[in-house]
Amino acid sequence: MEQTKPSPHFMSSLRRAAPFCGAAAYSSEVEQAAASTQADLPRWDLSALYAGMDDPKLEADLTQAAEQARAFCARYQGRLATLSGAQLAEALETFESVEEKLGRAGSYASLLFAADSSDAAISRFSQSMNERLTTIAADLLFFGLELNRLEEDDLAEKLKDPALARWQPYLRDVRMYRAHQLSDEVEKVFLEKSVTGAQAWCRLFDETIAALRVTLDGREMTVGEALNRLSDPERGVREQAGKAVGTIFSTNLRLFSLITNTLAKDKSIADGMRHYARPTSSRNLSNMVEDEVVDALVSAVKADYPRLSHRYYALKARWMGLEKLEHWDRNAPLPGSDERAIPWAEAKEIVQKAYDGFDPRLGSVINTFLSNPWIDAPPAPGKSPGAFAHPTVPSAHPYILLNYHGRIRDVMTLAHELGHGVHQVLAARQGYLMSDTPLTLAETASVFGEMLTFRSLLDAQTDPQRRRLLLAAKVEDMLNTVVRQIAFYDFETRVHDERRSGELLPERIGEIWRAVQTESLGPAFNFTPEYDVFWAYIPHFIHSPFYVYAYAFGDCLVNALYRVYSEGAPGFADKYLAMLEAGGTLRHRELLAPFGLDASDPAFWRKGLDVISGFIDELERE
Repeated sequence: MEQTKPSPHFMSSLRRAAPFCGAAAYSSEVEQAAASTQADLPRWDLSALYAGMDDPKLEADLTQAAEQARAFCARYQGRLATLSGAQLAEALETFESVEEKLGRAGSYASLLFAADSSDAAISRFSQSMNERLTTIAADLLFFGLELNRLEEDDLAEKLKDPALARWQPYLRDVRMYRAHQLSDEVEKVFLEKSVTGAQAWCRLFDETIAALRVTLDGREMTVGEALNRLSDPERGVREQAGKAVGTIFSTNLRLFSLITNTLAKDKSIADGMRHYARPTSSRNLSNMVEDEVVDALVSAVKADYPRLSHRYYALKARWMGLEKLEHWDRNAPLPGSDERAIPWAEAKEIVQKAYDGFDPRLGSVINTFLSNPWIDAPPAPGKSPGAFAHPTVPSAHPYILLNYHGRIRDVMTLAHELGHGVHQVLAARQGYLMSDTPLTLAETASVFGEMLTFRSLLDAQTDPQRRRLLLAAKVEDMLNTVVRQIAFYDFETRVHDERRSGELLPERIGEIWRAVQTESLGPAFNFTPEYDVFWAYIPHFIHSPFYVYAYAFGDCLVNALYRVYSEGAPGFADKYLAMLEAGGTLRHRELLAPFGLDASDPAFWRKGLDVISGFIDELERE
């Protein structure tokens, strides 16, 4: 998800919303079989960060960071223009050191909260930590603002010093915000008010979702558990779950509408003050991708709705013997699907084999995650219902959160998040300030890892029926990643555009949601009224507006990248590892150039979409 200072790596790669929506399929027997293996699922150990909320080292780090931030401010504020290149490099090294301390504390609080947001003590700790980190960060705020006020010629002269030249990528990325920077006083107000503004509304959303309970089969369950049943093989179970989830969100719809309207207005105010052309522009800038490139991606996907999602779901309806699919049928298992629960040990073997088969160097990194307490796998009340890989800080290591139920898509989720983990480990050598990767490229390693795992399973499968089911599952995953996420992006765009003219009623938000879903999923679906509220549970809309297109960007990019790999391009693995190791030091054009790819070329997106269409062609022939 969105990375924000002073906790810059918070939940940096939440799993796409589709699996969070209940992408795994269950029968009661499979659910019980999966539950029987829960004791074998790993829990993470956060002691690499801190031993506990009362760890003296945490207090010592915060105290030291506060002192260092004040000293840094006293030493450098108002003086950056007078510094030599070597002196500015020294300032950057000190700044990075303080920021990493803040990042370590913020990461710890974020991970605790993600593992159990229903615990009042953890919620209080998380909020207190955000407030304290924001206070400390206020003394560092001037640094980026003054860097942006340096004249181009002056900075170019300073960059001739080799000590500062190393920091050129970071300076480039900071200074791309120059046109949108406000006065120091206004920027400080934005920072200090964030804990009672957008952050507070995000916390309200998270805690509300965590506290909601859906009654099914005579027992109460979390929203995540109920959404999970939308993939049950029994259509009656899916229908019951779909209607029950619709009811619980309808009951709370005014609150979710208020949160959505407030955050959209908050963003509109900030965007107006910063002179962004449109609601999506700030996200595109942070992703280091031009508006026109994103527009080309969105246009290409929307134009291909008929040959992708419309065509596939018509096939699915026919396979299921249905005239129309309901919304609760979207992730239904196909007839003949294997409902065997996959034990954790087997899931690890599957993913390890796929990464090893690509390159032993990647396999070695994967093994460190699978053999250490860096993964939190079992579903639990109060736990974040998605999945993510959190890079924390280079002086520690990443952590992965899953909700593992034992289905094939859970295995793919493991492969996905481990891809992020590998990327974060390799990029960490760039240091805290330059290890971050734009969201458009952050999904590359994760989706590539999924593709490796899928191909490994598909190539090993000799049974035609099982092969077809594997292929269909992959198509559904790709549609969830590309079509569904672009539809989400379209929904956000329409909501934010309309919000500029006034608050949207809950019913109007539902109308926009229905229109977008109808366009994207096609005529094979009939949407019952309760589906109009299903926009309310998507966390990306709240935490990181317009994040979602990064998934489609990453999937199409990986499709093109994998084609280069499958065609036997010489030195591919070395180039791929170099791309991951670059972290945030290079832009997408520079990273893709060694593979002969260019995301600004409209034909690039067509190549990626052709891969999905080709899989559907193959399914139609069977």
